[in-house]
Amino acid sequence: MSEDQKSLKQIMDFRIQKLKKLLDYGVNPYPSRYKPTHKSLFIKNNYADLENSKVIVSGRIMAIRIMGKASFIQLMDYAGRIQIFIKKDNLADGVYEYFKLLDIGDHVGINGKVFTTKTGEISINAQELVVLSKSIRPLPIVKEKDGEVYDSFNDKEQRYRNRHLDLILNPLVKKTFIKRTKILKSIRNYLDEQGFLEVETPILQPIYGGANARPFTTHHNTLGQDLFLRIADELYLKRLIIGGLDKVYEMSKDFRNEGMDKDHNPEFTMLEFYWAYSDYEDCMNLVEDLIKFVSIKVGSPVLEWGKNKFDLSQPFSRVPFFDLLKNELGYDISEMDYTQLKKICLDKGLEVDSKNNVGQLLDLLISELVEPKLIEPTFVTDYPKSISPLAKMHRNGNKNIVERFELFIGGSEFANSFSELNDPIDQRRRLEEQVHLKELGDDEAHPIDESFLQAMENGMPPTGGVGIGIDRLTMLLTGNRSIKDVILFPALKSEKE
Repeated sequence: MSEDQKSLKQIMDFRIQKLKKLLDYGVNPYPSRYKPTHKSLFIKNNYADLENSKVIVSGRIMAIRIMGKASFIQLMDYAGRIQIFIKKDNLADGVYEYFKLLDIGDHVGINGKVFTTKTGEISINAQELVVLSKSIRPLPIVKEKDGEVYDSFNDKEQRYRNRHLDLILNPLVKKTFIKRTKILKSIRNYLDEQGFLEVETPILQPIYGGANARPFTTHHNTLGQDLFLRIADELYLKRLIIGGLDKVYEMSKDFRNEGMDKDHNPEFTMLEFYWAYSDYEDCMNLVEDLIKFVSIKVGSPVLEWGKNKFDLSQPFSRVPFFDLLKNELGYDISEMDYTQLKKICLDKGLEVDSKNNVGQLLDLLISELVEPKLIEPTFVTDYPKSISPLAKMHRNGNKNIVERFELFIGGSEFANSFSELNDPIDQRRRLEEQVHLKELGDDEAHPIDESFLQAMENGMPPTGGVGIGIDRLTMLLTGNRSIKDVILFPALKSEKE
């Protein structure tokens, strides 16, 4: 056992002894309920009306200062912190004695009067103290002086592994996740007002589809078959469009068996919506309006993200895929073949896999050379068909281009949209091409879903569809640069013993 482990065991043993002493006092250290009347922030914001009034608060002890027959504690509740003045003479007999058995981390309930100390701090003069939960394991040491926190719990990996401690000790983290909830609510409110119907589709699917990604596989014992965790909601939502639900959306967890970095987590939240009788230009307008709406509802459209600052209230740029590459390279590559594109990639120092096809080379060029430079909100439009198997061919007649856009802000992708392919014969042909790519070694190629194709053969109206990464949008609107900072429990490698 290490010295740290010995020290922790000693602290926990000492706290267990205190717990036993509380029981000797006849105190139940884990009562069933307690009903506070006020939150700390409300008391501070409404002090003029609450001065000398009785209030009941509850929360976790974050600091204790014992001075003979009078003491102070800092109590933290959901809304913030407030100082509690504990005087022996104001409490029932014996309470002050067992109060001294409490530690930082314990939960208590306080019934008392609101007042201001000589130093001007809004506080509560306790007339009743109730133990609500005795903590056995100590919190990480966090030192404070004059309201400043230092030596805080700031080891990133430990924070992610122990999110409960992160929320207790880093108030800004709590604000991030409260804001995330507001973002989700604002998105739902917007789409509901636009006449969209929120629906639910299967997470476990016999055929995965709707994106180019590797799935997670599981097995259903009763059915005796392998199933996949969905990589997208697309194909099921389109079946609802075929069924006559003209506007549908789903905010859900998707799963992709891929690498992890600051922008990717294998389990992530995706918004997808489908809109019958619309196209990708309608969806582009709606996405821009949605993001502006949400940014205002949860804060401000003027954002700082890393080193970048932008104003989401301004019009978003719209630039075709091949125009961006032409601007970057100085020449048009839209008609080039595999050999020519491979040479350009190698000349630019990009790593080319022997299994790459034309579409993957185009995707490599734009993702490495162009996307990191798209700082201001920009819709990249009119993608090559080779990397968009579910999108409708462009109405301009170019058979190599589809009606698709992706939204980039601060060099990261936030949304993907198509004028959805609704020709079942063309759709089957494109999925068969994806099967061929899979046979050539593309692990992320799209499989054929016969049930989906049969539904399409019943007739699907012109439709616009959109996917928006909710985690990344939350990163943007909360100022976080890592996806792990906006997911309460992100995926992590197992801790080494």
